[in-house]
Amino acid sequence: MGEGNGLKNKRPWLRLALLAALLAAGLVALRVSGLTAHLTLDNLQALAQEVRGLGWIAPAVYVGLWLAACLFFLPGLPITLLGAVVFGAWWGMLWVVIGSNLGASLAFLASRYAVRPLVESWAGKNPLFNRIDQGVARHGWRMVMITRLVPLFPFNLQNYAYGLTGIGFATYALVSLLCMLPGTAAYCLAGGALVSGQGDIKKTLLYLALGAVCLVLVSLVPGWIKKKVAANDSDLAPNSGR
Repeated sequence: MGEGNGLKNKRPWLRLALLAALLAAGLVALRVSGLTAHLTLDNLQALAQEVRGLGWIAPAVYVGLWLAACLFFLPGLPITLLGAVVFGAWWGMLWVVIGSNLGASLAFLASRYAVRPLVESWAGKNPLFNRIDQGVARHGWRMVMITRLVPLFPFNLQNYAYGLTGIGFATYALVSLLCMLPGTAAYCLAGGALVSGQGDIKKTLLYLALGAVCLVLVSLVPGWIKKKVAANDSDLAPNSGR
């Protein structure tokens, strides 16, 4: 029985070691393949030609690129613009939404399966840490909303970090989907402007204007959320005193 308990205690560490080994192997493979050096804004047109050359499987390959980006910390901006350049602003937006959200969910689940058991064991031994963990589980959607809307927090790191918390997967996935849309729209419309700029100045200006509107709206949302939360807290204050 003692050996069984020892194996059970070691299992979370084995999962963590396996995840770390897989990430390291993936990073090495990407570096050796040259993809990390090739995936830059300067190489955008060359990458676009390669993806277009794949024909009908191009969307599937593009979504797969997003999965690799989320798992192995590849830069998201060139991949987002690549989608708009290859597929156009609107179809590109669709594939970016699908790929980025699938990748974010995959990284979340990898972290949740491999590392979350360790966090739960730490929370069980530390009352303060346990209260923080429970608070994130209840109100974590606010954190996801703000960090997804404000492009100051590393996207790929967020995906793994939220897997460590007690937030539900459905809440994480839904809030991420909704709050990543404005930024995705802005960048895809800007990428669409790059394509249409080859001959249609009116469409270029339209895409740039729509992208600018999306970015302005994104910048206003965190302040609105802060005011909304403060108003709710002030409304609850008298009730708590009764």
